Amino acid sequence: MFSWTAYMFTNETRVWSKMAERKTHSRQKALKVRARAKAKKPEFARSESWRYLRLKKNWRKPRGLDHKMRRKIKGWPPTVSVGYKGPKVARGLHPSGYREVLVHNVNELSAVDQTTQAIRIAHAVGKKKRAEIVSAAKERTVVVLNVREVKALVDEEAETEAAEEKLSEEKEKPMKKEKKSKESEKAAKTKEDAKE
Repeated sequence: MFSWTAYMFTNETRVWSKMAERKTHSRQKALKVRARAKAKKPEFARSESWRYLRLKKNWRKPRGLDHKMRRKIKGWPPTVSVGYKGPKVARGLHPSGYREVLVHNVNELSAVDQTTQAIRIAHAVGKKKRAEIVSAAKERTVVVLNVREVKALVDEEAETEAAEEKLSEEKEKPMKKEKKSKESEKAAKTKEDAKE
């Protein structure tokens, strides 16, 4: 009996690992299918936008009773409909294949699954906390989607620190020169006293 349960447990773990492989594989496959579907999808234009300059190209649903686009009459541009939807697995995925999670502080990183989810640091988060979140994400091997902004901030901080260090060094140099000149004066006085 004990050996049978052990066998079942190992078999179960095999099944779970296969399911995880399938999920990642199906996600990548779904992204490819979504890309193919998007390539075939037309750019939906607002009706009569090609006719009047005052109308923008951005989509508006045609609502007229006799509207040709609403009635899907041949020769008129296609309208937005459910048939153009991408695959359900890939819907809402980032192009990298991860699902986005908005993060405001370091504590929210604990709820993120690094295999399937990637974080996007919220807009309202400041420089200091942003740097903390990035360092914590590196420790946990979590992908950060808007890391470019953070790199720029870190570079700026490093530059300001370097500039401050240079200024402090420049201030110290004249003080050293003054000390040396005072020491040389003392040495000269001692030589004169020795001669006398």
